[in-house]
Amino acid sequence: MPLVVSTHHACAGHLTLPGHPERPQRLEAAIAGAALAGAVPLDVEVDERRALAAVARVHDPGLAERLREACRRGPGLFDSPDNPISEGTYDAAVAAVAAALAAADALVEGGSDGAWVPVRPPGHHALRDRAMGFCFFNNVAVAAEELLARGLGPVAIVDFDVHHGNGTQAHFWSRADAFFLSLHHFPFYPGSGSAEEIGAGAGRGFTRNVPLAAGADDAIYTEALAMGLEDVLRTLTPRAWLVSAGFDPHVDDPLGGMAMTEAGFTAFGRLIRGAAGRAPVLAVLEGGYRLEALRTSVRAFLGGLEDRVTP
Repeated sequence: MPLVVSTHHACAGHLTLPGHPERPQRLEAAIAGAALAGAVPLDVEVDERRALAAVARVHDPGLAERLREACRRGPGLFDSPDNPISEGTYDAAVAAVAAALAAADALVEGGSDGAWVPVRPPGHHALRDRAMGFCFFNNVAVAAEELLARGLGPVAIVDFDVHHGNGTQAHFWSRADAFFLSLHHFPFYPGSGSAEEIGAGAGRGFTRNVPLAAGADDAIYTEALAMGLEDVLRTLTPRAWLVSAGFDPHVDDPLGGMAMTEAGFTAFGRLIRGAAGRAPVLAVLEGGYRLEALRTSVRAFLGGLEDRVTP
């Protein structure tokens, strides 16, 4: 089945401060990067009630209400100095969740084996009761919980954003129905993600962090991902795979300090598809802040995932 693309125009309504790297144009670049032959856009309906019920599986229900009220008051900061909000931020965050849920629907009901969810705000730093790191609701954790609730588990979550996905790790820390694998710059924001962090209780051994030094290139990253995927498959057999796809390890990204190229992201797509086999893969946009690098990197990753690499 063809790759499906799940997004919503309301995600562009989250307006940040002038000069802020997490800007609406990122959405356009991430959608443009999905222009692969045969990709099918989904018609995403924003059902706020369903979205908030899904958010409540991951977050304290008070977080959504606090965000709604803060956005009603107009522009400002929410929970941390790096989380500016506008009147459209709440609607954008809800629409991002709705798009992730629509992608999950496509995997469960539509028979698709791949979904790309280019949305903003990103999500993998969002904690249960607090927004941080440009993130408000944890989109990939919401999608994972939806798949698990509908019987498509256990799941694997692969996070290759340059920053550690502390919110996703915290949510699944003590769980054995999800394996969390993260490759990230370390030490770096948000400060978590050492190799010693492996989960606890029933989830001990179900978290694998691969910290990488500044300047890591395609060869280092692909070797690290290959080893991490072997760890996943030794631990469980995922029935679905999710990806926190951050493209800020790109050599041209202004925030990452890494040296990946499009060739590396193509290899990422192929490695993840090879590990997943016939299991579906749902990838959600996280970081990536140089627009042209984001567009070309998304295209490269999805080309590898779908094995349709185009010039």
